[in-house]
Amino acid sequence: MPYLIIVTILWAFSFSLIGQYLAAQVDSDFAVLLRVLIAAAVFLPLTVWHGLPRRLLGGFWLAGALQFGITYLCLYRSFNVLSVPEVLLFTVLTPIYVTLLDDALARRFNRWALLAAAVAVGGGVIIRFQPLHGEYLLGFLLLQLANFTFAAGQVLCRRLLQQYPVTLPLYRYFGHFFLGALLLALPSFLLFGNAERLPQTAMQWGVLVYMGLFATALGMYWWVKGSVQVSAGTLAIMNELHVPAGLLVNVLIWNRDADLPRLALGGAVIMASLWLNRLGRRDSAAMATAA
Repeated sequence: MPYLIIVTILWAFSFSLIGQYLAAQVDSDFAVLLRVLIAAAVFLPLTVWHGLPRRLLGGFWLAGALQFGITYLCLYRSFNVLSVPEVLLFTVLTPIYVTLLDDALARRFNRWALLAAAVAVGGGVIIRFQPLHGEYLLGFLLLQLANFTFAAGQVLCRRLLQQYPVTLPLYRYFGHFFLGALLLALPSFLLFGNAERLPQTAMQWGVLVYMGLFATALGMYWWVKGSVQVSAGTLAIMNELHVPAGLLVNVLIWNRDADLPRLALGGAVIMASLWLNRLGRRDSAAMATAA
């Protein structure tokens, strides 16, 4: 859990930083590519290339392509048609995808985890719901694809680490994750990138370096590391905490208006979903013991 909380704090800054300094100013494909390159530069010098299960390495390449490649290419594009509050609203469904995908891979149905994820989504909607205006359908579809692939990457990494325990620490092969992301990020920039919209200011370069080093390299590493230390239900709910955390960053740093009572109520609902998930786990354990 501590790893997931730290990453939630790191990622809370991402939405505002993208909306404030990068969206409609810096080419989205270049922004994603630079973040992947920085993260890869951190881990590749430490990366082991031989002696690991092929399915583990192949799975990490696939997870990187899903969780960072497709997810972030879609996320950055969504900022061209949506406001930051709309982006936050449309990302609240991620916990549902995490729960359903984990259950599908395990060939089971955990009603408690799904209920807890649904409650967490409800908390996110309470915080961020507002009337929608303009052409938001494309942004909504982009973000649902981003939500699904982000959830799929998380679930895949978690299950790979559970199924293929190795003696090497995670950082010795986590570079493969970013190589998978690079398989999509590089061709996307070469095909669709606009070289005339590269960063122009020191602030824009600084934001990209910060996001590449902390939000991407360390953030993704700690998130994957933390995902195996909690249940799938808790992992799903933690995906919802970025909404209140992101709004708090907006209020504290950029002094944006926020409905604090709604923020408090929605945050309380999300925290209640963690309790509900824990209650479900205890109930399941008791039933298994009785059987």
